[in-house]
Amino acid sequence: MAQSARAARALWSGRCVLAARLGGRFWPPPPTPSRAGLSGAAGGARPACSGRSGSPRLLGAAALALGGALGLYHTARWHLRALDLRAERSAAQLSLSSPLQLTLYQYKTCPFCSKVRAFLDFHALPYDVVEVNPVLRAEIKFSSYRKVPILVAQEGGSSQQLNDSSVIISALKSHLVSGQPLEEVITYYPPMKALNDQGKEVTEFCNKYWLMLDEKEAQRMYGGKEARTEEMKWRQWADDWLVHLISPNVYRTPTEALASFDYIVREGKFGALEGAVAKYIGAAAMFVISKRLKSRHHLQDDVREDLYEAANKWVAAVGKDRPFMGGQKPNLADLAVYGVLRVMEGLTAFEDLMRHTHIQPWYLRVEKAIAEAPPVH
Repeated sequence: MAQSARAARALWSGRCVLAARLGGRFWPPPPTPSRAGLSGAAGGARPACSGRSGSPRLLGAAALALGGALGLYHTARWHLRALDLRAERSAAQLSLSSPLQLTLYQYKTCPFCSKVRAFLDFHALPYDVVEVNPVLRAEIKFSSYRKVPILVAQEGGSSQQLNDSSVIISALKSHLVSGQPLEEVITYYPPMKALNDQGKEVTEFCNKYWLMLDEKEAQRMYGGKEARTEEMKWRQWADDWLVHLISPNVYRTPTEALASFDYIVREGKFGALEGAVAKYIGAAAMFVISKRLKSRHHLQDDVREDLYEAANKWVAAVGKDRPFMGGQKPNLADLAVYGVLRVMEGLTAFEDLMRHTHIQPWYLRVEKAIAEAPPVH
């Protein structure tokens, strides 16, 4: 039963890429080498390690005090390095003539993995999928990072491993827009170790909602500071709030929990015995665990109401005057929200969501945009 519950939490509870959250303590406080300082005029807030807002961190304050001067040094250093790279980059490099070979290691029903697939599909980037067994995880034994999604990108003669759904998306988008080698881009998203509230060591990634663009690139992509800030805000909202509404809703009742596990077993990579155990014992375990998640995230007695409120809040943020938050085409926030919600398709929670909120027109527009997206190259 313990194995089934562990697999279920990995697949759908939003823990696929769990990192430091409220109360996390970071060490050491290194300065982050980032191109973000290049785009202040077009960009918005300064990049930082993203966790949930509102949690006081004494070490974080100390890091700011200690690292301020070092941060200025590294900003200047990387600014000069970026200028050198641009001066040397040829038109052929800017056209990204050497395509990436991408392999995505995933659980199909994981909302974080679904986010990455939405991004890759919208940008018409070809990729191979390796479905990971959620119990044994033998498919990712090559990696010390033991969560999914993991994206392995081969570029020329080099191979890069990208971890964390938001880092994967930000790094690839930065690469596509700026033409920087992916090997260079991923250095701007350094991992950091942290302790969560339970004293467990976890990994968080700095700058993960920030695209590493210079002022001209940022202006061309966003048109202004407000659009960039808005996109970052709602990408983080999808990770920090929306994703935590999935498990309590799909496991809300014993019947819904069993239906959810039937879907997980059909879509996931389970052996015959594992599938039988997961479907029944796992469904029972996750029904119980979903109640704990409801309490942990301070959800209402009827968790559907939180899901409905989140959907309508998103629709209100998009507004009536634009089809997507990105304007005439989905931006990274649109793709993130869509990717999270998509894992509920075929379940009662999804049907209720479409019926009782205003999100369906937007959802169908994103679905169509992804299906019709032309290749980026």
